[in-house]
Amino acid sequence: MNKILVKRQLSDAVFLMKVSAPLIASERLPGQFIILQLDNDFGERIPLTIADADPAEGSITIIFQTVGKTTRALALKLAGDHIASILGPLGHPTHIEKFGTVVCVGGGIGVAPLHPIAKGMRDAGNRVIAIIGARTRSLVILEDELRAIADELIVVTDDGSYGRRGLVTEPLKELCGRDPKPDLAVAIGPPIMMKACSEATRPFGVHTMVSLNTIMVDGTGMCGGCRVTVGGKTKFVCVDGPEFDGHRVDFDNMMQRLKSYKRQEEEAHHRCRLDAEIASRESPKP
Repeated sequence: MNKILVKRQLSDAVFLMKVSAPLIASERLPGQFIILQLDNDFGERIPLTIADADPAEGSITIIFQTVGKTTRALALKLAGDHIASILGPLGHPTHIEKFGTVVCVGGGIGVAPLHPIAKGMRDAGNRVIAIIGARTRSLVILEDELRAIADELIVVTDDGSYGRRGLVTEPLKELCGRDPKPDLAVAIGPPIMMKACSEATRPFGVHTMVSLNTIMVDGTGMCGGCRVTVGGKTKFVCVDGPEFDGHRVDFDNMMQRLKSYKRQEEEAHHRCRLDAEIASRESPKP
């Protein structure tokens, strides 16, 4: 059992939790993730990136968006509550060295796993330019944290309510057109956004690294649910990744596979909402 030490709501649907996990905190490196299970017996297992860690405190930080049954149930937990099981750290850590200029691009909740990578790149002596995007101002997260790390920060929103209006690919193209161009781009976010970023950098020959978040069950390469095609070969995100060369990932195949359990996910989400409504009606009034 892992105790929730801190819970904070970052936006309407995004939450931050600091959780006690001493062994994971002492071993975790940027880019790695955990698999979390709320119920030891029948709970769904979901992968979440480790957004930060404090080895001295023995805690890890996770940031998640409520998109399904398990994340909604997790969001209802409070500081002092416990999570049944956390497995990690999993996956290969990010390859960090002094590249020169690194552009770190985060879309939506993808800004959370981008944060430790940007920090690691800065600590390795790189010049870090961060681009973070969201649909609207209320969904922008970790702006202050990335501003403290990056040499340059660009914020974009789809609706123009904050920062620049538009998509993260627009400033990314502008940066790639500079002389000298960036030495590396890191893009993390929804699959369609990572695909667009990879296509934006391709004409400029800027190596682009993406972090994939696929269907995952065991996290050890046994179930095969997380398989993707990279450079024409089958890879498993949990053990071969989660980071790959964005110019070699078959994003269309990946996005198609992500729809495999869409009907079941929608049914579970619907039941979860109904249960919440019933519980609200039956709870005693103050």
